[in-house]
Amino acid sequence: MEKKLTVDVCLSPQMYSSHHRDEAIVVVIDILRATSAMCTAFHYGVEKMIPVATVEEATEYKKQGFMVGAERNGIALEGFDFGNSPFSYMTETIRGQTIVISTTNGTQAIEAARNAHRVVIGAFTNISALCDWLLAQNRSVVLLCSGWKNRFSWEDSMYAGAVTKRLLAAGLYKTGDAAIAMAFLYDESQKNQIKFLRNSSHAERLAAMGLKKDIKYCFQLDQTDVIPVLEGKYLVKLT
Repeated sequence: MEKKLTVDVCLSPQMYSSHHRDEAIVVVIDILRATSAMCTAFHYGVEKMIPVATVEEATEYKKQGFMVGAERNGIALEGFDFGNSPFSYMTETIRGQTIVISTTNGTQAIEAARNAHRVVIGAFTNISALCDWLLAQNRSVVLLCSGWKNRFSWEDSMYAGAVTKRLLAAGLYKTGDAAIAMAFLYDESQKNQIKFLRNSSHAERLAAMGLKKDIKYCFQLDQTDVIPVLEGKYLVKLT
């Protein structure tokens, strides 16, 4: 009997070491807002992005003349060119550029998974393109939720559930309890998405900052078919 591929969900970068598989593709998820912003940046023509874990690294790149996006606790840091709002990357000025980015959670997850077989960036805005590509790879998948400061995140987990459902529907994968639970969570969220979002601590945090427009955008499906992929220190557009 042919062994099925697996789809697994890791709920925090801190837990990644126990989920790592040499042959698996890792999908990094930070719906609000890093991975949504990355997908948007590539859709608007950025050539490369350099994800870095620390503000100090971002500062060094800024000194070298790079355009840099830096955010902590939902706030764009003073002295940098961008935060992590997708709307800040909807500009022609980024076309053909290499941009450095450092965020509270998303770039930490990328750093945790850097040695995976392949690391790609997932968001609701590219979910169909991503799932179609994953299904074509014939590899196991780890869905890595960036969470909030190494804790569980509602919106990242919902997305992991949405991807799990799409992959399982193909009949090629088996899965474990975390992925099954996230698929149930996604099903429940679709009955009243507004109610679920209101119970998301990070969505509440961003709404209190006047960023409801960002929240709405980050939950829109299929705004792009771009899939960012990590190659060395760079994120580039998957071709």
